[in-house]
Amino acid sequence: MKAEDIKVIGMMGGGVMGSGIAQVCAQAGYRVVLRDLNDELLENAKAAVIDGRYGLKRGVEREKITQAQMDQALKNISYSAKIEDLRDVDLLIEAVPEELELKKKVFAELDDAVKADAIFASNSSGFAVADMNKAVSRKDRFIGMHWFSPVPVMRLIELIHAPDTSEETIAALEVVGEKVGKVTIRVKDAPDQYGFVANRVYFAAVAEARKVLEEGIASEEDINKAMMFGFNWPVGPLAMMGGARRGFA
Repeated sequence: MKAEDIKVIGMMGGGVMGSGIAQVCAQAGYRVVLRDLNDELLENAKAAVIDGRYGLKRGVEREKITQAQMDQALKNISYSAKIEDLRDVDLLIEAVPEELELKKKVFAELDDAVKADAIFASNSSGFAVADMNKAVSRKDRFIGMHWFSPVPVMRLIELIHAPDTSEETIAALEVVGEKVGKVTIRVKDAPDQYGFVANRVYFAAVAEARKVLEEGIASEEDINKAMMFGFNWPVGPLAMMGGARRGFA
Protein backbone atom coordinates (compact mmCIF):
# COMPACT_ATOMS: atom_id res chain seq x y z
CA MET A 1 0.00 0.00 0.00
CA LYS A 2 1.49 3.31 -1.13
CA ALA A 3 0.68 6.70 0.32
CA GLU A 4 -1.37 7.76 -2.70
CA ASP A 5 -3.55 4.66 -2.28
CA ILE A 6 -4.58 5.60 1.26
CA LYS A 7 -7.98 7.25 1.00
CA VAL A 8 -9.94 5.68 3.86
CA ILE A 9 -8.62 5.36 7.41
CA GLY A 10 -10.13 3.01 9.95
CA MET A 11 -9.92 4.02 13.61
CA MET A 12 -10.21 1.17 16.11
CA GLY A 13 -11.14 2.72 19.44
CA GLY A 14 -12.81 6.08 20.02
CA GLY A 15 -11.36 7.20 23.34
CA VAL A 16 -9.26 10.32 23.89
CA MET A 17 -6.58 9.21 21.43
CA GLY A 18 -8.83 7.52 18.89
CA SER A 19 -11.28 10.41 18.62
CA GLY A 20 -8.39 12.88 18.32
CA ILE A 21 -6.71 10.88 15.56
CA ALA A 22 -10.02 10.50 13.72
CA GLN A 23 -10.59 14.25 13.95
CA VAL A 24 -7.23 15.33 12.50
CA CYS A 25 -7.40 12.73 9.73
CA ALA A 26 -10.89 13.88 8.76
CA GLN A 27 -9.76 17.51 8.79
CA ALA A 28 -6.96 16.56 6.40
CA GLY A 29 -9.44 15.16 3.91
CA TYR A 30 -9.31 11.44 4.64
CA ARG A 31 -12.51 9.47 4.96
CA VAL A 32 -12.54 7.96 8.44
CA VAL A 33 -14.48 5.01 9.83
CA LEU A 34 -14.35 5.04 13.63
CA ARG A 35 -15.26 1.78 15.25
CA ASP A 36 -15.93 1.11 18.94
CA LEU A 37 -17.83 -1.53 20.86
CA ASN A 38 -21.23 0.09 21.34
CA ASP A 39 -23.38 3.13 20.61
CA GLU A 40 -22.59 4.82 23.94
CA LEU A 41 -18.84 4.77 23.26
CA LEU A 42 -19.43 5.99 19.72
CA GLU A 43 -21.55 8.89 20.97
CA ASN A 44 -18.78 9.81 23.41
CA ALA A 45 -16.26 9.79 20.57
CA LYS A 46 -18.51 11.95 18.40
CA ALA A 47 -19.00 14.42 21.26
CA ALA A 48 -15.22 14.67 21.73
CA VAL A 49 -14.69 15.39 18.04
CA ILE A 50 -17.36 18.09 17.99
CA ASP A 51 -17.53 19.58 21.48
CA GLY A 52 -14.32 18.43 23.17
CA ARG A 53 -11.70 20.76 24.59
CA TYR A 54 -9.74 20.40 21.33
CA GLY A 55 -12.75 19.60 19.19
CA LEU A 56 -13.94 21.18 15.98
CA LYS A 57 -16.26 23.74 17.57
CA ARG A 58 -13.37 25.13 19.61
CA GLY A 59 -11.36 25.32 16.41
CA VAL A 60 -14.04 27.45 14.80
CA GLU A 61 -14.40 29.65 17.89
CA ARG A 62 -10.65 30.27 17.96
CA GLU A 63 -10.63 30.88 14.19
CA LYS A 64 -8.23 28.00 13.59
CA ILE A 65 -10.68 26.50 11.10
CA THR A 66 -13.77 27.76 9.30
CA GLN A 67 -17.32 26.52 9.79
CA ALA A 68 -17.16 25.06 6.28
CA GLN A 69 -14.01 23.11 7.20
CA MET A 70 -15.69 21.80 10.33
CA ASP A 71 -18.76 20.72 8.35
CA GLN A 72 -16.59 18.90 5.80
CA ALA A 73 -14.58 17.15 8.52
CA LEU A 74 -17.79 15.90 10.12
CA LYS A 75 -18.95 14.56 6.76
CA ASN A 76 -15.66 12.68 6.46
CA ILE A 77 -16.23 10.65 9.66
CA SER A 78 -18.62 7.75 10.05
CA TYR A 79 -19.16 5.80 13.28
CA SER A 80 -19.88 2.11 13.62
CA ALA A 81 -19.93 -0.74 16.11
CA LYS A 82 -19.64 -3.28 13.28
CA ILE A 83 -16.21 -4.68 12.47
CA GLU A 84 -17.30 -5.40 8.90
CA ASP A 85 -17.52 -1.64 8.27
CA LEU A 86 -13.71 -1.57 8.48
CA ARG A 87 -13.39 -4.12 5.68
CA ASP A 88 -12.30 -1.72 2.94
CA VAL A 89 -10.13 0.75 4.86
CA ASP A 90 -6.64 1.38 3.47
CA LEU A 91 -5.01 2.17 6.82
CA LEU A 92 -6.21 0.81 10.15
CA ILE A 93 -5.03 2.65 13.29
CA GLU A 94 -5.55 0.92 16.63
CA ALA A 95 -6.03 2.91 19.85
CA VAL A 96 -7.54 0.45 22.32
CA PRO A 97 -6.43 0.32 26.01
CA GLU A 98 -2.72 -0.29 26.58
CA GLU A 99 -2.87 -4.05 27.21
CA LEU A 100 -0.70 -6.27 25.01
CA GLU A 101 -2.99 -9.30 24.91
CA LEU A 102 -6.00 -7.11 24.15
CA LYS A 103 -4.18 -5.45 21.27
CA LYS A 104 -3.12 -8.82 19.86
CA LYS A 105 -6.67 -10.11 20.13
CA VAL A 106 -8.02 -7.03 18.34
CA PHE A 107 -5.44 -7.24 15.56
CA ALA A 108 -6.06 -10.97 15.05
CA GLU A 109 -9.76 -10.23 14.57
CA LEU A 110 -9.03 -7.32 12.25
CA ASP A 111 -6.55 -9.35 10.19
CA ASP A 112 -9.40 -11.57 9.05
CA ALA A 113 -11.89 -8.72 8.64
CA VAL A 114 -9.88 -6.02 6.82
CA LYS A 115 -8.70 -6.26 3.20
CA ALA A 116 -5.33 -7.96 2.81
CA ASP A 117 -3.30 -5.04 1.46
CA ALA A 118 -4.29 -2.53 4.16
CA ILE A 119 -1.66 -1.20 6.56
CA PHE A 120 -2.10 -1.83 10.29
CA ALA A 121 -0.74 0.71 12.77
CA SER A 122 -0.75 0.66 16.57
CA ASN A 123 -0.81 3.79 18.70
CA SER A 124 0.89 1.90 21.54
CA SER A 125 3.28 4.08 23.53
CA GLY A 126 5.59 1.24 24.50
CA PHE A 127 4.74 -2.28 23.31
CA ALA A 128 7.09 -3.87 20.81
CA VAL A 129 5.83 -4.00 17.23
CA ALA A 130 7.49 -7.41 16.98
CA ASP A 131 5.22 -8.65 19.77
CA MET A 132 2.01 -7.18 18.39
CA ASN A 133 2.58 -8.24 14.79
CA LYS A 134 2.61 -11.89 15.81
CA ALA A 135 -1.18 -11.67 15.74
CA VAL A 136 -1.34 -10.88 12.01
CA SER A 137 -0.22 -12.27 8.67
CA ARG A 138 0.64 -8.82 7.21
CA LYS A 139 3.88 -8.28 9.17
CA ASP A 140 5.40 -6.20 6.37
CA ARG A 141 2.42 -3.83 6.64
CA PHE A 142 2.38 -3.57 10.43
CA ILE A 143 3.91 -0.56 12.18
CA GLY A 144 3.79 1.46 15.38
CA MET A 145 2.26 4.90 14.93
CA HIS A 146 2.52 6.66 18.28
CA TRP A 147 0.63 9.95 18.34
CA PHE A 148 1.07 12.45 21.17
CA SER A 149 -1.76 13.83 23.29
CA PRO A 150 -3.74 15.97 22.77
CA VAL A 151 -3.66 14.82 19.17
CA PRO A 152 -5.14 17.99 17.58
CA VAL A 153 -2.39 20.06 19.24
CA MET A 154 0.78 17.97 19.52
CA ARG A 155 2.72 17.64 16.27
CA LEU A 156 4.88 14.55 16.77
CA ILE A 157 4.24 11.03 15.49
CA GLU A 158 6.75 8.27 16.23
CA LEU A 159 6.82 5.60 13.49
CA ILE A 160 8.14 2.43 15.10
CA HIS A 161 9.32 -0.19 12.64
CA ALA A 162 10.18 -3.82 13.33
CA PRO A 163 12.57 -5.81 11.10
CA ASP A 164 9.53 -7.13 9.22
CA THR A 165 8.09 -3.67 8.47
CA SER A 166 8.60 -2.74 4.83
CA GLU A 167 10.18 0.51 3.66
CA GLU A 168 7.06 1.16 1.59
CA THR A 169 4.92 1.02 4.74
CA ILE A 170 7.17 3.43 6.65
CA ALA A 171 7.31 5.84 3.70
CA ALA A 172 3.53 5.74 3.24
CA LEU A 173 2.90 6.73 6.84
CA GLU A 174 5.46 9.51 6.63
CA VAL A 175 3.33 11.00 3.86
CA VAL A 176 0.14 10.49 5.88
CA GLY A 177 1.78 12.21 8.84
CA GLU A 178 2.77 15.17 6.68
CA LYS A 179 -0.71 15.42 5.19
CA VAL A 180 -2.34 15.62 8.63
CA GLY A 181 0.10 18.35 9.67
CA LYS A 182 2.41 16.30 11.87
CA VAL A 183 6.16 15.73 12.06
CA THR A 184 7.22 12.08 11.93
CA ILE A 185 10.38 10.40 13.17
CA ARG A 186 11.58 6.88 12.44
CA VAL A 187 12.19 4.69 15.49
CA LYS A 188 13.64 1.19 15.61
CA ASP A 189 11.56 -1.30 17.56
CA ALA A 190 13.11 -1.11 21.04
CA PRO A 191 10.38 -1.11 23.69
CA ASP A 192 10.97 0.52 27.05
CA GLN A 193 8.74 0.92 30.09
CA TYR A 194 8.63 4.69 29.48
CA GLY A 195 8.19 4.65 25.71
CA PHE A 196 10.25 4.92 22.54
CA VAL A 197 12.25 8.14 21.93
CA ALA A 198 10.42 11.25 23.15
CA ASN A 199 9.02 9.77 26.35
CA ARG A 200 12.27 7.99 27.24
CA VAL A 201 14.30 11.18 26.94
CA TYR A 202 11.64 13.20 28.75
CA PHE A 203 11.26 10.79 31.67
CA ALA A 204 15.04 10.62 32.04
CA ALA A 205 15.11 14.41 32.36
CA VAL A 206 12.30 14.34 34.92
CA ALA A 207 14.06 11.64 36.95
CA GLU A 208 17.24 13.73 37.05
CA ALA A 209 15.25 16.83 38.02
CA ARG A 210 13.70 14.92 40.93
CA LYS A 211 17.15 13.74 41.98
CA VAL A 212 18.44 17.34 41.98
CA LEU A 213 15.48 18.31 44.18
CA GLU A 214 15.96 15.39 46.58
CA GLU A 215 19.64 16.26 46.99
CA GLY A 216 18.69 19.78 47.96
CA ILE A 217 20.65 21.36 45.13
CA ALA A 218 17.80 23.63 44.03
CA SER A 219 14.12 24.20 44.72
CA GLU A 220 11.34 22.80 42.57
CA GLU A 221 10.57 26.29 41.29
CA ASP A 222 14.19 26.99 40.36
CA ILE A 223 14.65 23.61 38.65
CA ASN A 224 11.64 24.39 36.49
CA LYS A 225 12.96 27.89 35.77
CA ALA A 226 16.34 26.42 34.77
CA MET A 227 14.82 24.40 31.95
CA MET A 228 12.29 27.03 30.91
CA PHE A 229 14.73 29.92 30.64
CA GLY A 230 17.91 27.96 29.95
CA PHE A 231 16.55 25.60 27.29
CA ASN A 232 13.27 27.26 26.24
CA TRP A 233 11.06 24.48 27.61
CA PRO A 234 7.44 25.71 27.71
CA VAL A 235 7.13 24.43 31.28
CA GLY A 236 9.54 22.95 33.79
CA PRO A 237 10.01 19.16 34.12
CA LEU A 238 8.58 18.94 37.63
CA ALA A 239 5.62 21.18 36.81
CA MET A 240 4.84 19.06 33.74
CA MET A 241 4.70 15.96 35.94
CA GLY A 242 2.28 17.67 38.30
CA GLY A 243 4.89 18.47 40.92
CA ALA A 244 7.81 16.68 42.49
CA ARG A 245 5.61 14.62 44.79
CA ARG A 246 3.82 12.80 41.98
CA GLY A 247 5.17 9.71 40.29
CA PHE A 248 5.45 9.04 36.58
CA ALA A 249 2.24 9.48 34.59
